[in-house]
Amino acid sequence: MKYRVLGRGGPKVSVIGLGTTAFMGIFGRRDPGAVADTLRLGLDNGINLVDTAPSYGNGFAETMLGTVLRGRRHEVVLTTKVGCYAPEEFDFSEQRIRSGLEDSLRRLETDHVDVLLAHDIEYADPRHVTTVVLPLLEKLKAEGKARAVGVSGLPLSVLDTAVGAAELDVVLSYCRYGVHDTSLTAAARRWRERGTGTVLGSAVAMGLLTQAGPPRWHPAPPELRAAAARAAALCAERGADLATLTIQFAFANDALGSVLTGTADGDHLRAMIRALDTTPDPQLLADVRSVFAGVANPTWPSGNGLWPDDGS
Repeated sequence: MKYRVLGRGGPKVSVIGLGTTAFMGIFGRRDPGAVADTLRLGLDNGINLVDTAPSYGNGFAETMLGTVLRGRRHEVVLTTKVGCYAPEEFDFSEQRIRSGLEDSLRRLETDHVDVLLAHDIEYADPRHVTTVVLPLLEKLKAEGKARAVGVSGLPLSVLDTAVGAAELDVVLSYCRYGVHDTSLTAAARRWRERGTGTVLGSAVAMGLLTQAGPPRWHPAPPELRAAAARAAALCAERGADLATLTIQFAFANDALGSVLTGTADGDHLRAMIRALDTTPDPQLLADVRSVFAGVANPTWPSGNGLWPDDGS
């Protein structure tokens, strides 16, 4: 396993991180036992960053993770979130953040998390984030509830605002670095100058960058969907896999502290671990990236519309 330091003076984390979005059910039903076995497989192979949230399965992901980590809590850098407690249900009030964190700690069977993130802050009021949420995260850190704090979200401009407003340890950005979109690199380097580490969630952009293609609910615009389908076809013609290619591409970016996978399949996780030690075919990578070169916008809107440049 390969490791990088997450932020200035932060923990050493595995380049592959384990996510628990499989418990949300949005990518299809997953057998809890199989997911738990996959998490254990990752730990046994040296993966030490594990990310979860109370909204993943309405607390079920945290509960399952608490069970998996019994006797192994000391092996992991454990991340959870506050502000979202069910899909698309947000509450960033101080009372709910505190009570939600206590619920999470109880489910995770621990007295602290290593990283505490405000979840998808583009769904909160900007002023409330900067004047209430970020200072509260610092208080929770001082109280020993978290060793590091930060934010997560999709629009890079929103994350930039948060990093500029507080001394954050970690930013979790998802879907913004892959063969379709490299916007995150410049942002991650800016954040690193402030001592803030970056974790990438969903390098395959929530299923967009896979041979099977995205689920029906995926918010990508038609032009981006069409480009992804052409990229998948190109990979198939060359005997390659689009998801593996984009994961390899993400692993190679040293501006990223860790790249999360939410896989619930042991064979898939083993393939990702192997991909960490291999490099993509440079010609195939160049050809696939050229497929996305003409796409006007490689992302999609996210948030409540209250933030400036909300769709960046």
